[in-house]
Amino acid sequence: MWGLVRLLLAWLGGWGCMGRLAAPARAWAGSRGGPEPSLLRTRRSWVWNQFFVIEEYAGPEPVLIGKLHSDVDRGEGRTKYLLTGEGAGTVFVIDEATGNIHVTKSLDREEKAQYVLLAQAVDRASNRPLEPPSEFIIKVQDINDNPPIFPLGPYHATVPEMSNVGTSVIQVTAHDADDPSYGNSAKLVYTVLDGLPFFSVDPQTGVVRTAIPNMDRETQEEFLVVIQAKDMGGHMGGLSGSTTVTVTLSDVNDNPPKFPQSLYQFSVVETAGPGTLVGRLRAQDPDLGDNALMAYSILDGEGSEAFSISTDSQGRDGLLTVRKPLDFETRRAYSFRVEATNTLIDPAYLRRGPFKDVASVRVAVQDAPEPPAFTQAAYRLAVPENKGPGTLVGQVSATDLDSPASPIRYSILPHSDLERCFSIEPEDGTIRTAVPLDREARVWHNLTVLATELDSSAQASRVQVAIQTLDENDNAPQLAEPYDTFVCDSAAPGQLIQVIRALDRDEVGNNSRVSFHGPLGPDANFTVRDNQDGSASMLLPSRPAPPRQAPYLVPIELWDWGQPILSSTATVTVSVCRCRPDGSVASCRPEAQLSPAGLSTGALLAIVTCVGTLLALVVLFVALRRQKQEALMVLEEEDVRENIITYDDEGGGEEDTEAFDISALQNPDGAVPPAPGPPARRDVLPWARAPRQPRPPGPADVAQLLALRLREADEDPSVPPYDSVQVYGYEGRGSSCGSLSSLGSGSELGGAPGPAEPLDDWGPLFRTLAELYGAKEPPAP
Repeated sequence: MWGLVRLLLAWLGGWGCMGRLAAPARAWAGSRGGPEPSLLRTRRSWVWNQFFVIEEYAGPEPVLIGKLHSDVDRGEGRTKYLLTGEGAGTVFVIDEATGNIHVTKSLDREEKAQYVLLAQAVDRASNRPLEPPSEFIIKVQDINDNPPIFPLGPYHATVPEMSNVGTSVIQVTAHDADDPSYGNSAKLVYTVLDGLPFFSVDPQTGVVRTAIPNMDRETQEEFLVVIQAKDMGGHMGGLSGSTTVTVTLSDVNDNPPKFPQSLYQFSVVETAGPGTLVGRLRAQDPDLGDNALMAYSILDGEGSEAFSISTDSQGRDGLLTVRKPLDFETRRAYSFRVEATNTLIDPAYLRRGPFKDVASVRVAVQDAPEPPAFTQAAYRLAVPENKGPGTLVGQVSATDLDSPASPIRYSILPHSDLERCFSIEPEDGTIRTAVPLDREARVWHNLTVLATELDSSAQASRVQVAIQTLDENDNAPQLAEPYDTFVCDSAAPGQLIQVIRALDRDEVGNNSRVSFHGPLGPDANFTVRDNQDGSASMLLPSRPAPPRQAPYLVPIELWDWGQPILSSTATVTVSVCRCRPDGSVASCRPEAQLSPAGLSTGALLAIVTCVGTLLALVVLFVALRRQKQEALMVLEEEDVRENIITYDDEGGGEEDTEAFDISALQNPDGAVPPAPGPPARRDVLPWARAPRQPRPPGPADVAQLLALRLREADEDPSVPPYDSVQVYGYEGRGSSCGSLSSLGSGSELGGAPGPAEPLDDWGPLFRTLAELYGAKEPPAP
């Protein structure tokens, strides 16, 4: 079987290469007809080499890149060649008759470096495979068509200032898309286009380094370096790309602080208190951040006593403040030196030091109006108690610092001496007592004395004066508490009944020890023994106290040892009680001894219950009687005018005359005319009741009738209460009767406003009321 297929290469040799490959094929085909059958092969595989095509080739016609041929093809046109795989039919085409392979368009190796294809020879008539398919590769041969690029550019880097030569700054890397395994298309070389002589770059690695020493950030902080990458090993014709590297010099502490001036002058008023800001000092340091932080200090002793200096929150300025109060009259100026030092010093740059500087400071103290100054910050005086008013206590003194000869006026602030116990001489500050003092009531008196300049009341100062009241022996000793004790009637002689304690209000330093003295003599029922410690023991004598119904009152004499000696007598109550065998009290009540057969508790409760019941009955009887009298008063004829009559039907107003008979009210002729003579007194109960005249009936107007009834009621002194206000209510508006109030009855009748009788006749009890109504005040008796 003729199954030999040969690959003919048409690139860089064209048909010559194909001829070199076809010669061995013919030799193999000739050996087929030799006499040795062992050399015959029934089937041959495809034998391939790689095809190559130059990228970016743009010819006028498709380019022949190779040829397929099988030994079964005898040139009769019965063999057809097929091509399948990547790009077959589009990028690569094959001549079915000759097996020639052409590329139809320009290829880019960076997009696809190679193509894998399958070749096969088949019978043209039946499409029966003459040979099995075989795979071959077409590689795209690279050309230098891609310049280097920096994918991470532009770059930013930082390097400390004053770095040594060769200090690494940053590494830049360029990429070339060309084939690094073919030629020098991807071989890159780095160079510095801009940035010399400060920086250099390694040609092979792209590492940027410093090229000169001692680059100073304060001179130039930022550099722009341009780096170029060129392929073809940097030779002529190579492609190149560039990027920028921004190099920033970071700060180091290589500059010492420096004061811009050698002398600073400040002024401060003498009244400035501690902590007052005098001024600011700043030493200049061109460094940044922590490298420029400074600390300030005062070098001279006199300046550090009166002033202090500290660093502000930013760590740059020195704050000069007052340390202690200043006095213009004592010292008017201060001169000292201030030192500024870097807080962080790098040992690598000590040769550029020293990292400190010194400046002179002069502070002038300005005079200011000052309040008077007391000779002492506080006074402590003492005065004995019980001394009369005017007793000398002590003296305070103040001086005007601005003018020592100026007079000062002294006074005690009222709130510090509310009880007005002391007085002070305004001219010389002498303090005296105003009332006798009592140490037992108050030991200390804290005064506030005010000193004021006479020519300037705004200049004033205060001082605290503590006055202690000294003790005198003016209080006799007393028992610590009232003592009321008992003793059993069966107690043995010499038994302790009670421990008695005494106190002396005078202080301990005034011989306040208290002595006791009890009743003496053979008739004494109890014995008192002084314990010499401010207490005494009351004992039962050898002769027991006779039993008695009333308690014993034991007199005890107490005296102190002060000067003068004071004494007092106190009484201790001792009851003789019946005791049980265990010593507890059974009975100490005198009434039990006096009336053993007294009333029991039940009897007392019964008596109390009976008395309460009788009282309740009396109260109930009185209440019922009063209620009955009030009911009778309501039913009297003269009071029916104040009753409220309720009707369950709705009337038609004043025009309705059929709802009820009003003839009972229409009797104006029955009104009694006022009696002649002076009006009756209204401040006393009348002796006789005015007789009520009969009222003959007769028709009249309702308004006139009510006016007559009102007049009668006003002038009747027997109707209580005498000064009450009669109120009459009616419904509706526009009534012809008008208001029925007795308050306006006088004016409605045509009389002058005011009381109907002279108020002077009412007596002295109503003098104030008469004055309110405009009556003349009666002459004083």
